[in-house]
Amino acid sequence: MFRFKQFTIRQERAAMKVCTDACVLGAWADVGDGGRLLDIGTGTGLLALMAAQRNTSAQIDAVEIDADAYAQAVDNVADSPFAGRVRVHHQAIQAFAALSEHQQQYGRILTNPPFYTNQLRSPDAAVNRALHTGDLPFDDLLSAVRQLLRPDGQWWILLPPYEMKVVTTLAQSYELYPFHQLDLRHHAQKPVFRQVTGFSFAEKPIELHELAVYETDGRTYTDAFRNLLRNYYLIF
Repeated sequence: MFRFKQFTIRQERAAMKVCTDACVLGAWADVGDGGRLLDIGTGTGLLALMAAQRNTSAQIDAVEIDADAYAQAVDNVADSPFAGRVRVHHQAIQAFAALSEHQQQYGRILTNPPFYTNQLRSPDAAVNRALHTGDLPFDDLLSAVRQLLRPDGQWWILLPPYEMKVVTTLAQSYELYPFHQLDLRHHAQKPVFRQVTGFSFAEKPIELHELAVYETDGRTYTDAFRNLLRNYYLIF
């Protein structure tokens, strides 16, 4: 169980647990003001609930293919103050995107997708689904975003640097272009281990940022990280 200031994430049934980089995505991404927001692969419902806390009038759809994670997200949303604005769907995003009622409806889309491709797979099918791209290849993800995002919308995604480079290259064929990137490091002397990138349909210069989670002692949170997560983490 992970307690935040305004909601609680229970995660015993979900393969993908709460992690620091996902929390950074939820706190950093531009979630807009009002409108409709989509969380692709919601897992426990973490990103949907973080977005609901920041965007106080958004209607949010959260899509999850895994049955146990879906059930966990439903419970977490129901127990939150945002239950009236967040709806969880047990569906593959490919099928969800094919429904005309959803197409070009979302001003913001958030994604913390599986990214392993050829690495050793787990005997646990739920872990494989959460971590490996088999159920959601990057081309399928980009196709879904292309169908669902409004012409003036933004798509925000979290990936390791190599996979982000792959997605950025593929995205051009879907007319999606990066405009904002955050490089995330454990501390200033460590390499970048995750990137948060915002995409839109407009080509423009990319805005670059960097964030270290810890000071160089590896234990003390940086002021920048504290300020980013202050409205979520109980310890801040």
